Amino acid sequence: MNHFNTLEFDVILGQLSDCAVSSAAKERCKAVIPADNIIEATRLNNQTSEAKKIMEQAGSPPIAVMTELEKIIGLINADAMLIPEQIGNVATFLISCSRMKTYLKKAESTETDISLYGNSMVDLSDLEEEISRCLHNGQVDDRATPKLHDLRRSIERKGEQIKSKIESLLQKNKQYCADGFVTIRNGRYTMPVKKEYKNKIPGILIEVSNTGSTCFIEPSAISKLQDELGTLKIEEDNEIRTILYTLTALISEDLASIKMNMEAMETLDFVFAKAKLSITMKASQIRLTEDREVRLLSARHPLLRSRPENTPAIPLDFALGNNTKGIIITGPNTGGKTVALKTVGLLSLMAQSGLHVPADERSSICIFDSVWCDIGDGQSISQNLSTFSSHMTNIISILEKTTAQSLILFDELGSGTDPAEGMGIATAILEELLTKGCLFTVTTHYPEIKDFAARTQGIINARMAFDKESLMPLYRLEIGEAGESCALHIAERLGMPMHLLERARKITYSGNAAFNITSNDKSSGKESTIIAVTPLDIADEPEKPTDIPKSQRFAIGDSVLVYPQKDIGIVYEQANSKGEVGVQIKGKKSLINHKRLKLKIAASELYPEDYDFSIIFDSVENRKARHLMGRKHVAGNTITKFNRTSQEN
Repeated sequence: MNHFNTLEFDVILGQLSDCAVSSAAKERCKAVIPADNIIEATRLNNQTSEAKKIMEQAGSPPIAVMTELEKIIGLINADAMLIPEQIGNVATFLISCSRMKTYLKKAESTETDISLYGNSMVDLSDLEEEISRCLHNGQVDDRATPKLHDLRRSIERKGEQIKSKIESLLQKNKQYCADGFVTIRNGRYTMPVKKEYKNKIPGILIEVSNTGSTCFIEPSAISKLQDELGTLKIEEDNEIRTILYTLTALISEDLASIKMNMEAMETLDFVFAKAKLSITMKASQIRLTEDREVRLLSARHPLLRSRPENTPAIPLDFALGNNTKGIIITGPNTGGKTVALKTVGLLSLMAQSGLHVPADERSSICIFDSVWCDIGDGQSISQNLSTFSSHMTNIISILEKTTAQSLILFDELGSGTDPAEGMGIATAILEELLTKGCLFTVTTHYPEIKDFAARTQGIINARMAFDKESLMPLYRLEIGEAGESCALHIAERLGMPMHLLERARKITYSGNAAFNITSNDKSSGKESTIIAVTPLDIADEPEKPTDIPKSQRFAIGDSVLVYPQKDIGIVYEQANSKGEVGVQIKGKKSLINHKRLKLKIAASELYPEDYDFSIIFDSVENRKARHLMGRKHVAGNTITKFNRTSQEN
């Protein structure tokens, strides 16, 4: 599930849950996992499409909230009596079921399987009508039974008799009373009598006011009537309990059907939630295929925020599979590489889960048995893991679980450590992925990885388009071309001082190995020199002590790396007095300072002892001329010296 969260699949499921109404359906939305076979995944996608079609034709469905229904069922199973509020919740659900059946009946014209769900819901209109007849506004209605109706009329008349009697007493004893009206205290009719006159009115003290100045007395003259009223109220309460028990029993009799309707309503709530999400995202059902390929057209990351109108994000077009097992995406930071990775992974998870994806309906995705990714900074303080260690731990775990049916997504592969070693590790990992036969997409800044992709069958380069003016990613993937980091350009656009930019360009492209910074040591009053070493020297491995000058350690035929570009060349001429070594790079011969060279493979490991290097370094004309000279003198026959240029350090 961690990989799901990295790809923000959990956020999508949260949005899906927000589209559901009932708590059960909400939990079901959050627990969605991708299907592992094309039949099930296709069924789930078709289900979403059918629900979307119904909503577009018939409007929003009348989904029941189903609040407290599980608790109510538990009380019924325990033979408890339901109170009016709980019975009212059952009635509300039954009304929703009736409305849903009507809604789905109208939707039958769509000729979808979901419209037939209405036939699976049991008609409980009789129970619904009985509850509605007996309850009104959360209370047992007078019409529930004739006996309850008669009791409530008797109670009403008895109350009027008591009030009339007390009002008569109030008139006769107004000098003793605090107010001139009948007061009900603790459910009994009383006279408000001033404290000092409480003994003037014969009766029972029911209550005293907060100030203590008024006593509420039930007169002895109405005691008999009050007792009769109490008896009527007990009978009323017994009748209400009988009605509630009867309704509870009726609900219990239909409990199996109610549960069946709840399951159908929950499923419909879940399915229509998927349809609502599709409509909200302006998504489509794409084709699921058994071919090992992913083909996305006009795909959008569903969580990508809108960008300014003057720099619109361009939908992603992506193709992986068949003869292409892997894509290496390069380009500048903030260029959209990570978004492209997440889009591919997230849309794959969504499609396999029966969710529509924001892409052209002509897109297609195959079924993966797993989607693994290593994206973002995984530094962990609690586990004492550096960023690189965390990435390696994750990647090693992924490689152990990867199969030919997996989709692998690695962001900035090999980063976070020494560039040379990181490049080697990244290359080894890519070779392992090719061996496993899975589909994979990787982002990187390493130029060697771009070269590896260019010469390796089954892998191709790609780059993310980047607006150099606005410094905004365009999210347009261009397959077949490697990208650039644009670091200096981005730094310039962000306001880096020009003198720093010029120095950075000089270090990057001129090959300077070091530079001096003079500073004043105020504590000693002396001027000191700090030697700042560039990455060019750092890239060189420490050399073992030897009597041979460093400039003479490169032999003709040695394969070398030329910094800072890290181009691969072959030595055609040993170092001259200036320490310049002749190196042929891609057919072009140059004199390069030995400090910029690093031995890659010695000539002794590449060629036989008496190998004729003129085959590599001489032109065809020179080789013919040498051949003729070896046989006889030919007038005008000359050998042209190597053309070369000098590249200072």
